[in-house]
Amino acid sequence: MTAAVTGGTIAAPASGTAAPEINWTFLLLGFAGMVIGQFMAILDIQIVAASLPQIQAGIGASADEISWIQTAYLIPEVVMIPLSGYLSRLWGTQKVFLVSCSGFLLMSVATGLSSSIDMMILFRALQGFVGGAMIPTVFAVAFTAFPPDKRVTASVVMGLIVTLAPTVGPTLGGHLTEWLSWRWLFFINVVPGMLVLFLVGRYAHFDKGDPSLSKGFDWFGLALMGVFLMSMQFVLEEGSKNDWFADTAILGLAVVAAITGPAFIWRSLTYYNPIVELRAFANRNFTVGVIMTFIVGAALFGGTFLLPLFLGRVLEYSPSEVGTTMVVSGLAMFATAPFAGRLVRKLDLRILMFVGFIMCAWGMWDARALTAEWGFWEFAGIQAMRGSGVMLAMIAAQQVTMSTLPQHMVKNASGLVNLARNVGGAFGLAFLNTSLTTNTAIHMGELTSRISQSDTQMQGMLAAMAQRFAGSIDPQASALKAVWGMLQRQATTLAFGDAFALLAIACAVAAFVTLFARPVKVTPNAPPVEAH
Repeated sequence: MTAAVTGGTIAAPASGTAAPEINWTFLLLGFAGMVIGQFMAILDIQIVAASLPQIQAGIGASADEISWIQTAYLIPEVVMIPLSGYLSRLWGTQKVFLVSCSGFLLMSVATGLSSSIDMMILFRALQGFVGGAMIPTVFAVAFTAFPPDKRVTASVVMGLIVTLAPTVGPTLGGHLTEWLSWRWLFFINVVPGMLVLFLVGRYAHFDKGDPSLSKGFDWFGLALMGVFLMSMQFVLEEGSKNDWFADTAILGLAVVAAITGPAFIWRSLTYYNPIVELRAFANRNFTVGVIMTFIVGAALFGGTFLLPLFLGRVLEYSPSEVGTTMVVSGLAMFATAPFAGRLVRKLDLRILMFVGFIMCAWGMWDARALTAEWGFWEFAGIQAMRGSGVMLAMIAAQQVTMSTLPQHMVKNASGLVNLARNVGGAFGLAFLNTSLTTNTAIHMGELTSRISQSDTQMQGMLAAMAQRFAGSIDPQASALKAVWGMLQRQATTLAFGDAFALLAIACAVAAFVTLFARPVKVTPNAPPVEAH
């Protein structure tokens, strides 16, 4: 049965009775407030990406320490995302969201006021933890508060936020840092956050909590989940920087994750009141949808990670130039969203997911041929293709994943879906980082092996370069250093091409996995049914 909003409160119609009339003012304004909060929480993952050098200089951090500005946000966030489903059933969606948003705003201000790297890491960790609840609760509301014929529209809005926020993060962050200062990357949350608190507090009376769930709260399960997810996230975030299992801490945490992960699954399946309900995986479409969401996360965050890194590292773009180049992907997603909503209602969702992943693969495959001479328009083409493909795949995957679940499973399931996307992104970034490091070294070895100082062309180049550096202390050494830099740039460019090719292959494989889902028809005025 479909819940309806009456007087701002969701009411489930009794069997055999007509559903009460929906108060659309309360529903839309409350949902809008939650969507803005979700946008802020996802945006803050990437908003610092283009401004890390400025933050590093502002608080006197080392190169190793500054990377924790992002890591500290992501590690605690992955614990709150699945936990939020339980909390919203216990306290009600509105209370959980208001507490989450309030804590997020306080930690945003505290982070912006930080005067040392230790303070910033602490406040960023708290910001990620409390803000994590704002992400999955929106998904649950979209699939419980809206009538079936309007859920696609709500899903399109969510898909737009989830894909657009990390894409425009570096753009907005780069411009804010240049116009004001890096501290405004965090202060900017205050005004929209106050609007969120007003809208959610006034209109988002979607459901009521069930205090009986507090009896027998699974503290042991919570501990297992927290240790497992934080250990895994740390290994994924820091592994590539520390040569993976050659580092004692990475190896130790990987072992911890390997032990606590199965233990947490066992606990969730056997305890009468588990923190996370895993029975949703008995639904075939939910399982396929989670796999798709995992790969969407890798494609979304991977593409958003690779291109700004290439623009800054190889082309030496400024933060604002990186932002201007990256905005095309966001515009493509924005333009695709309305068409995706219509197509979801008319086409087999498996076809839409297939097409979306193929488009994404096509864009990433074209990017494998990038060079240091590429400009705005070359990057615009691949971004438009990738952005449109990710949007189509994301919206279709949401419908496949959630629309066949019974209503009582939706809150927990939404946490699992969002967790899959975040962990997919972490796996993608770890894999791409390792690929860049390894392939840069391989290409550098290949390039240098083809060159001999006895080669006449190389001797001519070195002579010309030495002449250019005639005013230096050692012109010959300067010439060799310059040539080495040119080779390093070429090797790095080739490694980025390999990384884009890997993303393309992953998306192509995902396109064929979509065919394992059962057919799902988005039918107006029909309640969700279980599909096993």
